Amino acid sequence: MTKLVKLTLIFASLLSVLTANNLRAETIQIRHNQVEGNGAKEEYQFGLVKLALSYDTDNTYVYKPASSFLPQSTMIEQLKSNRLDVAWTGTSKELEAQIQPIRIPLYKGLLGHRIFIIREGNQYKFDNVNTFEDLKQLTAAQERTWADTKILKNAGIPMVVTRRYENLFYMLEGGRYDYFPRGVHEPWSEIAARPELPLTVEKRILVKYPMPAYLWVNKNNTELAQKIESGLNQAIEDGSFDRYFFGNPMIKDVIEKAHLTERVLFEIDNPFVPDTTPFEDKRLWLDINEL
Repeated sequence: MTKLVKLTLIFASLLSVLTANNLRAETIQIRHNQVEGNGAKEEYQFGLVKLALSYDTDNTYVYKPASSFLPQSTMIEQLKSNRLDVAWTGTSKELEAQIQPIRIPLYKGLLGHRIFIIREGNQYKFDNVNTFEDLKQLTAAQERTWADTKILKNAGIPMVVTRRYENLFYMLEGGRYDYFPRGVHEPWSEIAARPELPLTVEKRILVKYPMPAYLWVNKNNTELAQKIESGLNQAIEDGSFDRYFFGNPMIKDVIEKAHLTERVLFEIDNPFVPDTTPFEDKRLWLDINEL
């Protein structure tokens, strides 16, 4: 066999492999909630979708945002009806019966650590709160469909609810309630996005309950669920997840500003968290005492 024939056969073999790989590769569209212009929290969660799918080197992903920002209830309905491919929100037994969670907590459990947005000048209302009974003398507010709403109500916290997330900030500014419980990663960016409102972060209190946030897909979209779960697990194993988490400006704000271990801590039950929550996997959860 001549050198030329050998080279021709090698080239033909390489071409065949490359062609086969190209035939297997797909461009997959991922429809998701609108992110741009909707705050650091949305950017963080969407970034984890992209991080997870970056480990699937056999396919190319393109991302298509919704034409407008979808509230949680609409986002879930669109996921159920296959008008979205992926969503992100906190878990509950009710939700896990409707859509498929990827059970890797996006915030390493920080979502269940709650501090408060309050009106400027109202810190005095919280300065003498030393027991949970003291806290129950004040009124909180939440969006009607959030899982946290049921948790806080179940604990006996007086509650004002609304159907629109944005209303909560203006209702607080107007004195309709006393405090807006938020995941510890949320308040500073939310206040910064509304500089016209006299709002601030309460300084003393931390409420804690089990409340992981997950990525979600349609119950029938098992292939996408497997790809996201596999990607997130690889990111955890190679350290990319922690680098993304601790390197995020929103998370850095929490560590720098929240002083979590110095706050008065109230731990409450979450009877709505599913039994399938992977509490035993210590890789997934942050211990605030180790910050």
